[in-house]
Amino acid sequence: MRVGGSRRRLGEAASAFTSNWRNPNLRRAQLSFLGAWTAEWAFTVALGVVAYNDGGAIGLGLVGLLRMVPSALLAPLLSPYADRGRRERVLVVVSTVRGVATAVAAVTVALAGPVIVVYVLAVLSTIAATLFRPAHSALLPTLCHTGHELASANVVRGMLDSVATLAGPLLAAVLLAVTDASVVFAVAAAASFWAGLLLLRVRYEASPRPASPRRPALMREAVEGVRTVTRSRDLQLILGLAAVQSMTRGALTVFSVVVAIELVGTGEAGVGALMAAVGVGAVAGSLGASLLVGTGRLGAWFAVGVGLWGLPIALIGVFPYEAAALGLLALVGVGNALIDVAGFTLIGRLAPDAVLARVFGVLESLVAVSIGLGALLASALVEWFGVEAALVSIGLVCPVLAVAAWRRLRRLDRSVDDLDVDVELLRKVPMFRPLPLPAIEQLARGLEPVSVPAGHAVVTQGEIGDRYYVIESGEADVVGDGQVVATLGPGEGFGEIALLRRTRRTATVLAKNALQLRSLTSDRFISVVLGYTPSAQAAEEGVQGQLHRYAPEPLPDEPPGSS
Repeated sequence: MRVGGSRRRLGEAASAFTSNWRNPNLRRAQLSFLGAWTAEWAFTVALGVVAYNDGGAIGLGLVGLLRMVPSALLAPLLSPYADRGRRERVLVVVSTVRGVATAVAAVTVALAGPVIVVYVLAVLSTIAATLFRPAHSALLPTLCHTGHELASANVVRGMLDSVATLAGPLLAAVLLAVTDASVVFAVAAAASFWAGLLLLRVRYEASPRPASPRRPALMREAVEGVRTVTRSRDLQLILGLAAVQSMTRGALTVFSVVVAIELVGTGEAGVGALMAAVGVGAVAGSLGASLLVGTGRLGAWFAVGVGLWGLPIALIGVFPYEAAALGLLALVGVGNALIDVAGFTLIGRLAPDAVLARVFGVLESLVAVSIGLGALLASALVEWFGVEAALVSIGLVCPVLAVAAWRRLRRLDRSVDDLDVDVELLRKVPMFRPLPLPAIEQLARGLEPVSVPAGHAVVTQGEIGDRYYVIESGEADVVGDGQVVATLGPGEGFGEIALLRRTRRTATVLAKNALQLRSLTSDRFISVVLGYTPSAQAAEEGVQGQLHRYAPEPLPDEPPGSS
C-alpha cells in the first residue's frame, strides 16, 4: 500500500509540471512570471546595495518603506482593471512599464546621476510589480479546469518563483562582483520586456464581464475587493498570515545586507549569496510541494510555510555564522515555496472570479505595506538592540501566529475538500467539462441537495422547468410519452432542455430507486453555461441529441421560464 501510495504521489507531482507544459497558454503565462520575478529579485538586490552605500542601514530601511507605500496605496485602486477585461493585457502593460523604469534606472546609475532618480524609478517599478502578481494570480484559474489543475499551476509557479528567487540574487551577485548595479538594472529590464512578449501570445476563453463604465469608479470597485475579504473569515485569516510573513520578508531585505556585511563579513557579494540560499531552499521546497497537490491539506501546509519564514531567521541570531546562515535561509526558501502553493491556491478557491484580481490586489497592498514596515522595523531594531536581538525578535512572530491559526486552517481544508467533491460530480457532465475552474466552482457553490424516494417523479412532462439536476447516487428512468427512453445514473444530469429552450419539460424523470440529487437554479445554470462559448456549444449538442427521442412541440408564446 505504501509503495502504491508513493507511486501515486510521484505521478501527481510529475503531472503538476507536465500538464502546465502541455497547455501552451499556461506555459507562456508561467514563463512570463519567471522573467518578471527574476527581474524583481535582481533589481531588489542591486537597489539594496545602492541604498546601503547611500545611507547605511537606516537609509536601506527607509528606501524599502518608501518603495512600498505607493504600491500599497495604488494596488487596490489599479487591480479593478484586471477584473474588467482580459488579464493578460494588463500584464503586458505592467511588464512594459517595469522594463522602461528599470532601464532608465540603469542609465542613471551608469552615468552617476542623482540617486533620488533611481529611488523614484524604483517606486514606479514596484507599483507595476505589485499589480503583476494580482493580475497573474487571477489569470491562472481562468486557464485551469479543476482544483487539482489550479494547485498544479501554483506548484509550477511556486517552483518558478523559487528559481527566480535563486537566479535573480545569484545573477545580481555575479554581476555586482564584476561590474556594478547599472548592469544588474539593465538585465532586469530585459527580463521584464521578455515577460511582456510571452503574454502577447496567451489565448483563452475569457469569462463574461459587464461592460466597463464610461466613467470608471475605481474607488468603488476597489472597495468591493476589500468587502469581499471582510465578509470571509477564511480570506481574512490567509491574508493576515500573508501580511505577517511579508513583514518578515521586508525585514529580511535588511537582514541580508547587515548579516552579510556586519555579522559574517562576506561583503556586498555576500548579500546576493544569502538571498540565493533562500532561492536554493525555495527550489527544493517547490519540488517537495509538488507532492502536496492531491493531499487536501493545503491549509496545514500554509501554516508550516508561515512558521518556516520566521523560525530560521530567529536561529541565525542564535548561531551567527556564515554556514549556519546559509543553511537556515534555505529553510526560509522552503517555507516560501509552501506559502506560494497553498496560499495562492486557497485564495483562488475562496474568492469569486468577478473580484479575484481585486482580492489579490488587497493582498498585494498588505504585502507592500508589511514589507516596508518590516524593513523599517528591522533597521530600527538593528540600530537600537543589535543584529542578533533583531533577528530573534522578528523571527519568532511567524511561528507563534502559525501555531495559533492551526485549527482554523484545518477546518478550511475540510471545506475545500467538500467543494472538490461537488466539482468532481459536475465534471462528469459533458457540458460542464469545458468550463474553467472559477465557473464550475460557481455552479458547485449553488448546488442544493434533493432526495427522491423510489417510484416518485423528480420532474413531470409538460410542467415548467426551473431547475437542473445531477444524480449523486441512485438511478432514474426518463419516460417520454409513456415509454422509458433512457435510464440515468450517478454523474448524469437532466433538465437542461426546458431551461435552454424555454419549453415545458419534454419528459418525466422517475426515481428507479432511492435517488440523491444535486440541483441548480435556472438563473445560475444559464448564466454560467451560456456565458462560455465551449460549454454553450456542448449544451446545444447535448440538447439536439436528446430532442429527437422525446420532444413535444413547444407551446406557443411560451414565457421564458426561470430556467
